[in-house]
Amino acid sequence: MIDVHCHLEQKDYDSDRDEVIERCRRELKAIVTSCAHPKDFDLTMKIVQEHKGFVFATAGIHPEYIKDISTDEINNFIAELQHNRDKIVGIGESGLDYYYIKEPKWQEKQKDLFITSIELAKKLGKSLVIHCRNAHEDTIKILEENDAKDVVLHLWGAHAFVSKINECKWYVSFGPLIATSKTHKRIARDMPLERILLETDSPWFGGKTPEGKPIRGEPINIRLVAKKIAEIKELSFEDVWKQCGKNAIKLFSLPI
Repeated sequence: MIDVHCHLEQKDYDSDRDEVIERCRRELKAIVTSCAHPKDFDLTMKIVQEHKGFVFATAGIHPEYIKDISTDEINNFIAELQHNRDKIVGIGESGLDYYYIKEPKWQEKQKDLFITSIELAKKLGKSLVIHCRNAHEDTIKILEENDAKDVVLHLWGAHAFVSKINECKWYVSFGPLIATSKTHKRIARDMPLERILLETDSPWFGGKTPEGKPIRGEPINIRLVAKKIAEIKELSFEDVWKQCGKNAIKLFSLPI
């Protein structure tokens, strides 16, 4: 009943953002939107304020932007997050992305920023939202070495690490990709329901109807994700829907 990862600040919603959120109110208990760049923070805070008690926010610097953001900008944003600690429920999405960033020099800078994000989350007592693409082994290593707590691995795509994820008691959030990805289906099968969260990564990954028509990427689409997880784990939809909501409330300490 809670989309734990979407991007309501994206321009895709500029024409009808409030309408999208109001539609979600009819079926969802909350939305957690992810601010992934300092330039989007003011709008994210505005959305949270206008929809207080229903929309919550995490904030961080997406590793894809490592080349575009100066050290001063990073430090200023960290200071801003500290100042606004009571207005956010998590740090991230943060992590590693070796798909977009291939140069070793910049990958090392990603690692430094990742470690800084982990330290910030621990300092503020916030959950940590992880982005990882083509960097699974390094991501797990850094999380372990820095004793990361309250971790959710957003759209995690490496089944080989499921045992380690369970051992560390981290969470995995699944999105519409689970409908087509064999790897995501296997991960969902082998993760305990108590460590699974629902997300859409909206406005992306909208999916398709059974008739093949495109579905716009909106938080409401977590219902499709829950149905697929229920099918994979041979559970009722209601069991998945309710438990994943409880997991989200616990991880993010949502006051709902």
